[in-house]
Amino acid sequence: MIPQPNIAAVAFLIADPARAAMLSALLDGRARPAGELAYAAGVTAQTASSHLGKLLDGGLVTVETEGRHRYYRLAGPHVALALETLASIGPGEPVRRKPLTREAQKLRFARCCYDHLAGRVGVAVTHGLLEKGFIVAADKKRFELTPAGTKWFDRMGMNTAGIRPTRYGLARQCLDWTERQHHLAGPLGVHLTNLFFAEGCLRRSPSSRAVDVTPKGWKVLNEHFGIQERALL
Repeated sequence: MIPQPNIAAVAFLIADPARAAMLSALLDGRARPAGELAYAAGVTAQTASSHLGKLLDGGLVTVETEGRHRYYRLAGPHVALALETLASIGPGEPVRRKPLTREAQKLRFARCCYDHLAGRVGVAVTHGLLEKGFIVAADKKRFELTPAGTKWFDRMGMNTAGIRPTRYGLARQCLDWTERQHHLAGPLGVHLTNLFFAEGCLRRSPSSRAVDVTPKGWKVLNEHFGIQERALL
């Protein structure tokens, strides 16, 4: 008999508001201590410990011990993909919406979707890559790298020949939960995002998964794709 996935058990874990808040705080791919996750969820340390134990048992997070401290992170990109996909489900434009907080606006503008760039900036970069013919949309929610794209990525400092594809391929279409459009994910998206960080084009927020585009970053985006900050605001 073929075993069936226990969707209900996973859904139960994610459905709790405190656990959902903790998982969301880990969506940038970084490990965080229990105290920080308790603060993000608005619960006590004892309650957070109980929630994290359930998430560990459910396979949604892993834990690393450094001395007396324990650091939690998502169990992998498959968990991040599931969370982002769930976040994209629902009406695209509610009739009435509360004004977004400053932090929510920053997340919508540019953020890390586990290990790659998302938000308006991530979608704009993806559109730029498509318009330049560096990638093309393919079946099974994939992007394929073109010969022109190979030359561009390599010229930017990425050794595309050395990037190992996953079972989903070299590049994947990830549905952006705020923009309701696809951005670039997969190994190619990860390497491009890492390059932007390494070159000082992007800067991480110390307290959330929001990222800032630096003046150098805006210059690079405008030079290669015609992306300007004022057009995305």
